[in-house]
Amino acid sequence: MTTASTAQPTSSQSLPPTDAKERVSQWMKQLQDKICQALESADGAGKFQQDEWEREEGGGGRSRVMREGNVLEQGGVNFSEVWGSHLPPSILTQRPEAAGHKFYATGTSMVLHPRNPYIPTVHLNYRYFEAGPVWWFGGGIDLTPYYPFAEDAAHFHKTLKQACDNHHPEYYPVFKRWCDEYFYLKHRQETRGVGGIFFDYQDGREGQLYRGPHSDSPAAVYSNQLGNQPSRSWEEIFAFVCDCGEAFLPSYLPIIDRRQNIEYGDRERNFQLYRRGRYVEFNLVYDRGTIFGLQTNGRTESILMSLPPLVRWEYGYTPEPNTPEAELYETFLKPQDWANWKP
Repeated sequence: MTTASTAQPTSSQSLPPTDAKERVSQWMKQLQDKICQALESADGAGKFQQDEWEREEGGGGRSRVMREGNVLEQGGVNFSEVWGSHLPPSILTQRPEAAGHKFYATGTSMVLHPRNPYIPTVHLNYRYFEAGPVWWFGGGIDLTPYYPFAEDAAHFHKTLKQACDNHHPEYYPVFKRWCDEYFYLKHRQETRGVGGIFFDYQDGREGQLYRGPHSDSPAAVYSNQLGNQPSRSWEEIFAFVCDCGEAFLPSYLPIIDRRQNIEYGDRERNFQLYRRGRYVEFNLVYDRGTIFGLQTNGRTESILMSLPPLVRWEYGYTPEPNTPEAELYETFLKPQDWANWKP
């Protein structure tokens, strides 16, 4: 793949409202509260423990982690809000016009590692960034199953598609492809899971919806075929992000309900721990949130809470033919049109 970005936005960027930071920060904290309350109810035993932290350069956050619950072996739901005068290289590479400005960034991120191998791991992150005249929203959500259930993947994607379709008919087709592209382990040549949606640098300017680094990827090609999209206001994009955040619980809780009582043994548990290794590899090698957090001197414990509590690697593993493990590799770790799946 090429590394040149696709066509850039062409129109001037509208200014955010004067209370943009306060509104986004308040919503991010409310999302964290709502998700934690619902997960505690679904788990039935586990409780989130909160650590509040401050960042020396400016800002801070609150990290909430549940360990050894009935459903969640470990799960973290974080809120952070940081600011400063020195932009990290990962930002300046993408938006050099932000150089020389103070920055502000806030977001809510979550990774849940269930105990039962039949319940998939799930990740969510939504974020907002300002630096002088530059602002944008980014984020997404993706599902990482260990055992393949097409109805779970389809339910997850259909719920996200509905949230996207409420705002733009092409959000889901572009952002679904972008998710497949982003959550891809190049060194393994496989996706991390069954995807979801992912977007970045959504700043309201006229231009293509895809603003990633690969001009020949499926997301880029599809977005290019659509052509430049009209400018959108800060309010429109914020409303879209809010609906995406609200879509998490109805997209994931029904999967917990369907799978939490399925019995499993050492085979399934060992395969789950092996596949968790892929999660570790992605987060430490590719994940932008991890890189940004470390480059901005964020709280290390909060940044790395996405890692599972137990994991294993096995040299040269290949799944046995005609097994659920093989089906995961053959079908579920390749991009599929899950939103249109029918039993």
